[in-house]
Amino acid sequence: MLLLVAVCVSSAAAQEVVPLVKEDVSPEVKADSVVKKESFFKRLGRYLTSTDEADPRAISKFSIIGGPHYDTEKKFGLGLVGTSQFRLRGCDELMQPSNVSMSVDVSFRGFVSVGVKGNIFFPDDSKRLLVDADFKYSPTYYWGMGYDNGDNDANETKMKKTSTMLRADFMWRLAPHLYLGPMLEWQSAHTQPLERPELLEGQRMTVYNIGVGFTLDYDTRNYVTAPTRGVYLHYSQLFNPKFCNKYYYTMTDLRACGYIGAWRGGVIAGEVQAQFNFGKPSWAAMAQLGSSNSMRGYYPGRYRDKHMVTAQVELRQTIYGPVGAVVWGGAGTVFHNSDTFCNKVLPNFGIGLRWSFRPHVNIRLDYGFGKSRQNGFMFAINEAF
Repeated sequence: MLLLVAVCVSSAAAQEVVPLVKEDVSPEVKADSVVKKESFFKRLGRYLTSTDEADPRAISKFSIIGGPHYDTEKKFGLGLVGTSQFRLRGCDELMQPSNVSMSVDVSFRGFVSVGVKGNIFFPDDSKRLLVDADFKYSPTYYWGMGYDNGDNDANETKMKKTSTMLRADFMWRLAPHLYLGPMLEWQSAHTQPLERPELLEGQRMTVYNIGVGFTLDYDTRNYVTAPTRGVYLHYSQLFNPKFCNKYYYTMTDLRACGYIGAWRGGVIAGEVQAQFNFGKPSWAAMAQLGSSNSMRGYYPGRYRDKHMVTAQVELRQTIYGPVGAVVWGGAGTVFHNSDTFCNKVLPNFGIGLRWSFRPHVNIRLDYGFGKSRQNGFMFAINEAF
């Protein structure tokens, strides 16, 4: 993590403004103007504890950060993240800025990921465009479908998976803070032959889904990337019809989030999320527990089934300047039908560090804990929820 910050310090130092016109300065003035060069550690400390308040009149602002990192799934790797904050023409200074983040990640295990996420706000916040796209090549592990398979250590088998996901939501404001609009989604996944092919339960190694649906949001958050107050209620319905999908199903996604300022520099955040798949979802389209946003610390996709419910509460505390810390606790489960919903609940808790390297844009390093020594690091941008 320190190496990652060091890259940023070097980049910031390299971007100092240089006069375009050479000034005629006398030797006496030059002698009096000699400034001792700061050591690396002083520059690092000043960079970490300095704040970077955005000018509300600025049209756009682009930042980039990169360097080595480590997490449980990818192990050691090199990542590059760029984030842009901007306002479309006609947006006033009181509106939260639109944001787009782009990431490239390569690990020594062979993991490759390229992703783009964006929240575009139109003038007067009358319309919103949300985009999410990523491509991944993942030397990963697979345990099969269903809670019991995921809970069985003996099922662990190597999987080399290539996946692509494209999603776009376009919403109109119906009333204050209430938005509705269509959604389009494309997903594809391919795995090379498994050591234990029976864990696919006869499904194809290459699967894809084309879906259409709608999204309904109620959103009073002050900032979508790092909220400190407000609520967010989300309901989306995705249809993957039989005539264009081998594995056809409908997906209902529900989220409820709340944010309260507890004391100076402290925020209590909570989230409840549920995903329900009805029909015949493929092994890649099933609800999967464990990510950098929810049930942090569990291996992504180890527990997968038709349905999933998770909940988490997080305390976020500013420590000094842009540096902060978090602690969280939660629980979740995957299940095939309502009869098995409450039988197998998985615990989750963890701690993390935050660094606001741009206003309302946080770099986060989390370490999550779960059942039976399942734990791990996560490195990401923006808050988990």
